[in-house]
Amino acid sequence: MRELPQSTQLLYTQLLSQCLQANAPAHRGLSFVSKSIKGGRHWYLQLTIGSRKTQHYVGPDTPEVRTLIENEKQLWKEAEPDRAAREQLVSMLISGGALTVSAAEARLLEVLERAGVFLLGGVLVGSHAFSIYGNMLGVEWPTRILETHDIDIAGDERVTVGIDDPKTNLRQALLESGMGVVEVPALDRKSPSTAFRIQGKQLSVDLLTPLVGKPAGKPVLLPALKTYAEPVRFLDYLMESAQPAVLVARAGIVVNVPAPARFALHKLVTAVRRPAAQQTKVRKDLVQAELLLEVLFRDRPGDISLAIKAARQMPDKFFAQLVSGAERLSDQSLKQLLAEQ
Repeated sequence: MRELPQSTQLLYTQLLSQCLQANAPAHRGLSFVSKSIKGGRHWYLQLTIGSRKTQHYVGPDTPEVRTLIENEKQLWKEAEPDRAAREQLVSMLISGGALTVSAAEARLLEVLERAGVFLLGGVLVGSHAFSIYGNMLGVEWPTRILETHDIDIAGDERVTVGIDDPKTNLRQALLESGMGVVEVPALDRKSPSTAFRIQGKQLSVDLLTPLVGKPAGKPVLLPALKTYAEPVRFLDYLMESAQPAVLVARAGIVVNVPAPARFALHKLVTAVRRPAAQQTKVRKDLVQAELLLEVLFRDRPGDISLAIKAARQMPDKFFAQLVSGAERLSDQSLKQLLAEQ
């Protein structure tokens, strides 16, 4: 693990700031087309990815629909200078050693951003969040622990109450993205799917939500996203205090990630909770936790103190498993953690 150049760290801060402040909608591959159907004119939003085109109905040719279309086109036009500047920042960041993702991952995350997943409180968890922390904290992670093909999105159904947006349908956005996304059938055929994958690629999206109370054994409906998620115990610890981050790809893709210190401590709990047959994943959990803790103890020790304080507010079982996971760390990391308690 090595530090990224100071110039690269400053560029990341600049990109994040511009992404949060600028109104630059992602309209790559989008256009409006009209069709004559039964003597009437109708408008469609066309998405082009490679040679594949998909069309989504907007409405009949009325003054209201034309105004809606013109307003959207105006947003695209006004956003062009901002997007061009951000694209240059992304190129400079990659040249400076910042981590990026594959074209398919970038496009999929852009679809999620466009669908409003992160505006509605969705949080990127798992290895994709860990990879983003490198750019956030100004370090370059060892490549051996960055390989992943799963994009885990956590959504808390408690924060969606009263925010139901009829224009936001994550399931529809994924299935109609033109990327060949299909639902992964649940083991119980009577249960709705909580996972999607891209045909022909080792890339999938898993939707998670905190499990509070007794296990129900069934997916939970997230009303604001109009889709279902798998309940996961202790996920609420990760989702509280989530913060915005920017994925270094395209013109910058804004996502939410857990606080890095909470992510590290949660990995220790996850390592303990995994089945004995998943020792490879357990080792990866511990390596990610150790690397994050090393950087945070050096540069942001207060973050760890806050994360431990929050962990003490969790159920006793969570903190007991956290302590058990910490005992699997190196002597140096364990000693530093004990000092924070």
